[in-house]
Amino acid sequence: MSLVSSTKAQQKLANAVRERRLFMELTQEGLAIRSGVALPTLRKFEQKGIISLEGFLKLLCVVGGLEELITVLQPPKPNFSSIDDVLKEDSNISRKRGHKK
Repeated sequence: MSLVSSTKAQQKLANAVRERRLFMELTQEGLAIRSGVALPTLRKFEQKGIISLEGFLKLLCVVGGLEELITVLQPPKPNFSSIDDVLKEDSNISRKRGHKK
C-alpha cells in the first residue's frame, strides 16, 4: 500500500517532467514538437498531471527517464546466499497467474 495518492503522484510526475524540460531550456512548444504530444495536452499535463500513458512515454523519450522507468518496474530478482538456494529456486519454478476475484 502506498502513502502517495494517485493524484499526488501524477502531479509529482508532471513537476519532474517540467523541471527536466526547463533544465533542457525547452519551451512547452519545443517539447510538444519534439515529442509529438499536442501543446494543449502538454499544458494540461503540467498543470493538472493528466495525460495518457502514450503521451507520458513520448515526453520521457525527449526529456529522459524512460529507461529508468522501465528498470524500476522490473520484478525483483531473488537474492541467493548459496548454491543450495539456487537449486531450490529452480525446482520451485511454476507457472504464475493472477487470482480471480
